[in-house]
Amino acid sequence: MESFDELVVQYQPMIHKIIRSLHIYRNEDEFYQTGLIALWEATKSFDDKKGSFSNYAYTCVKGKMLYQMNQTNQWQEKNIFPEMSFFDLIEDHDNTPLFEKETFQTYCEGLTEKETKWVNGSFIKQLSNKEIAEREKVSVSAVKQWRLGALTKLKVKVGKHN
Repeated sequence: MESFDELVVQYQPMIHKIIRSLHIYRNEDEFYQTGLIALWEATKSFDDKKGSFSNYAYTCVKGKMLYQMNQTNQWQEKNIFPEMSFFDLIEDHDNTPLFEKETFQTYCEGLTEKETKWVNGSFIKQLSNKEIAEREKVSVSAVKQWRLGALTKLKVKVGKHN
């Protein structure tokens, strides 16, 4: 029998013909690889006493692709994923913030004004350090210092409550 590379060149048109005959238009590369695997398996299991290799290879390749299509369809039926636009249609009726502003203000007692600005900006307004720095017209490193001071004091405060 010929080398597998020669068989691939010889049977490549057959594999593409099977893909077209099965109307495969998604994941064509994946099905082509399946065809190559089936061709390789056919070379290993072929018995020349039972007929020609080309008929056997055609049957193996088409059968393997049909099996893969069946498996893919079963998986897709079991796993339905809505389009991303579906999530845009969902309304959030719960408008309560995760942490009430008043609750945060109780944690901010004992913090400096700048550290409190960092807490409000980070947790209530969901701003990055860079955005806080731009709003307050200071450097990002200054905001990082506010964060360091606030976190140190908050850890001590939370540690006392445990």
